[in-house]
Amino acid sequence: MQTSKTLALLIGALFALPALAQQDEGFHPYAGIGWGHDDNLLRVPDNLPGFDNTRSDSWKQGVAGFYYDHTWSRQRVLLQTRLARVDYDHFKQLNYTGKNLEGTWYWQLGNHLSGKLGTLFDETLAPYTDFYSDQRNLRTRRRNFFEGAWRFHPSWQAKTAFAKDSWTYELNSQRFNNRTEYASELEGDYVPANGSTIGLVYRHLNGRYPNGYPFGFLIVNNDYKQDELKARIDWLLTGTTTLQGLVGYARRDQPSFGGTTSGANGRVSLLYTPRGKVTYTASVWQDFAPLESTVVSTTLNKGVSLGATWSASAKIKVDALATYERRSYDVRAGSALQGASNLRDALRTASLNAVWQVTRKVEVSTGVVHQSRSGSAVLGLGAFKSNMVTLNASLVF
Repeated sequence: MQTSKTLALLIGALFALPALAQQDEGFHPYAGIGWGHDDNLLRVPDNLPGFDNTRSDSWKQGVAGFYYDHTWSRQRVLLQTRLARVDYDHFKQLNYTGKNLEGTWYWQLGNHLSGKLGTLFDETLAPYTDFYSDQRNLRTRRRNFFEGAWRFHPSWQAKTAFAKDSWTYELNSQRFNNRTEYASELEGDYVPANGSTIGLVYRHLNGRYPNGYPFGFLIVNNDYKQDELKARIDWLLTGTTTLQGLVGYARRDQPSFGGTTSGANGRVSLLYTPRGKVTYTASVWQDFAPLESTVVSTTLNKGVSLGATWSASAKIKVDALATYERRSYDVRAGSALQGASNLRDALRTASLNAVWQVTRKVEVSTGVVHQSRSGSAVLGLGAFKSNMVTLNASLVF
């Protein structure tokens, strides 16, 4: 399911590569252990009983992998692999081994051509934010991509990108969500001497669902096409303030969901980095996103986030982030809810995370996350609240 903050993303962030490993080139094995607790692990609505009359659960995790970074002349290769074993105290049927493999070649030919070529494989637990179940549902993502840039003038460049992303789900009841997305981009940028960038981007998406969706007595084909035209901005307003944005127009054609949806689409962020120990970020966005449901076609997501990073000392860093996102739904053509009002809900997330770099090779982190959903009675999406706390330690060899 599509949402800016989900259980899978929050837990998946716990298995990220230790930041200290990225300081050096070469081959770096690493390992980590961790513990976490969530008082509403499966995001059960407030008006429903928990599975097995239980909402909360704790888990233990072990992580192992390696990181490889090397540069030959103008060519850089970056590899990462990771295994993460997660075991729950109560909902043992959710126990799983997460897998991640990433490889990227940062290439450069001469003084004018450069880009990236890479692949990704990731397998982790799918989110439960909009999926009411206590069964394990692993989600596998595969991605292959190419990016190229031609700096044909000191102040101008042309770029192109191609990517293929596919998602598959473990549960039979969720396999109608299996999909492959093909994306292609063309971009032209003006790059002045101060390092800023402003450009125009055209993007085409082609989404294909191999398994039809059961809708009454019909099997619905959920394939779609989407075209976007956006302005890209990365502008140094002052020595401490940067404006970043990708804003424009998107048109999505998905016949099974009632035809065409279009409108403004994009995100704008402001980064403020004064000379002190605290830096600040703020973002606003509006975008169309698919939501697989028996009655819902797409959501129009409008959101805002505020964040701050405090470098308390040379070894301690604290991050805080608050996010609010309102989701407005379009129902499927022919649905009994077509024309209904109050087809919206909101997600709120607040997090606080602290990282202590004990030594050059040892890192300890702890975090707390609060998440809530307002719910939509018309759509049968109940309100929920959840609170999560984590503690992790990692060692780079």
